Amino acid sequence: MLSKDQEYQVFETDEPLMSVTSSLINTEDAITKTNLVDGKLAAPIKFYGHYCDRMDMYAPSQTVAEYLNTHHEWFVHCAKPMKVKPLGENGYALVIGKFGAFNYEVEPKIGLELLPPEAGIYRIQTIPVPDYTPCGYDVDYRARLHLVENPAEDFSTNSQQITGVEWELDLTVYVHFPKFIQRLPKSLIQNTGDKLLNQIVRQVSRRLTRQVQENFHQSIGVSFPIKR
Repeated sequence: MLSKDQEYQVFETDEPLMSVTSSLINTEDAITKTNLVDGKLAAPIKFYGHYCDRMDMYAPSQTVAEYLNTHHEWFVHCAKPMKVKPLGENGYALVIGKFGAFNYEVEPKIGLELLPPEAGIYRIQTIPVPDYTPCGYDVDYRARLHLVENPAEDFSTNSQQITGVEWELDLTVYVHFPKFIQRLPKSLIQNTGDKLLNQIVRQVSRRLTRQVQENFHQSIGVSFPIKR
């Protein structure tokens, strides 16, 4: 379980991105029909995680920076199996997949903007998705990336340099649970939600990291040592 302000290291895997549970209650019906207290929505429960990791690229930092700056050419493809739709010049609408617990599920859809670098720092933040209102949840996504170049020590590649894309993510999710879940102990809801949030981040980052690495090295003709 990941607690607040704890760092979580992400590793590659072949684990598929999938729902945690099945045959669950429809989110919209549950929120609109069973979560009202005196005619108002009950206060949401907050889940937060701080995550960090590194994505290695076998190329000079300038080459990696040029690749990151042309994300519109590869991001939609590399984000599969998530459903991704471009929003403007630097934004994307992403459907993450279905996740849930306690016979209740959500299918998160968020807008992200990949901002141009400032002083060598890349930032990603949430943006509204046009004509879409999240039902029962709200997401605040704030990520920071920077490049660290070092000599390559792995002689299985034909690159003399390795650039680490080091990133940090502060992710906050607010969920309006229906009343039948609010009857459960608050600690049980909090712990289960934290574990589920960590699982989503872990699965998405693993697959996205591997697919971006493979796409990048293929695009520059550099062999990439796959580590399991």
